[in-house]
Amino acid sequence: MIDALFGSKTRVKLLHLFLSNPGKSFYVREITRLIDEQINSVRRELANMLEVGVITSDSADNKLYYQVNQRYEHYVALKAVFTGETSRALEAPEGTDTKSWYKLLADLPSIYLAVAAGVLVKGSHASIDLLLVGDIPQAKLKAAIKKIEAAEGRELNYSVLSYDEFYYRFSIRDKFITEILNGKHTVVIDVDNALKVAEKKEKADV
Repeated sequence: MIDALFGSKTRVKLLHLFLSNPGKSFYVREITRLIDEQINSVRRELANMLEVGVITSDSADNKLYYQVNQRYEHYVALKAVFTGETSRALEAPEGTDTKSWYKLLADLPSIYLAVAAGVLVKGSHASIDLLLVGDIPQAKLKAAIKKIEAAEGRELNYSVLSYDEFYYRFSIRDKFITEILNGKHTVVIDVDNALKVAEKKEKADV
């Protein structure tokens, strides 16, 4: 039945393979063995999936490798259909409208600023999903990110800057910072109005 819905048995097998192995790459002949389909059919469907954006490709050791694109708009929904895995929403703090992972970030020691973008904010095209500012202990940070990824059903791209580095890069209109803040984003945490302080400092320096 699902074959009829997606129009191709080969495509369905490919989706099962890629969505069941996020972060893992496969080359064409390896794929044909794993899903037991003809190489021409596999190549045709891979080209279609690349065009849509469901998968990405990269070359290494004179081979072209393919893997699922976890930043694809409908990745989470497709993963639920083909693997039965759904995102596990975390409990949001009472009385807040922020994302369910708000408390995980708020509980991190020495965090001053957390800005969500990318796959975490609808309509955002940023390559970074979380910009975090502060001297955050690595072990606690990694544990929190792992839980957020489990809740969202995909891997996240995040960046951590020190308080001073953020201020400096903000003040010189660093491309990385301005692309995030000028695009669609959500300020999840802003201790002591860090963004407003940075904006005031920038104006004072002009």
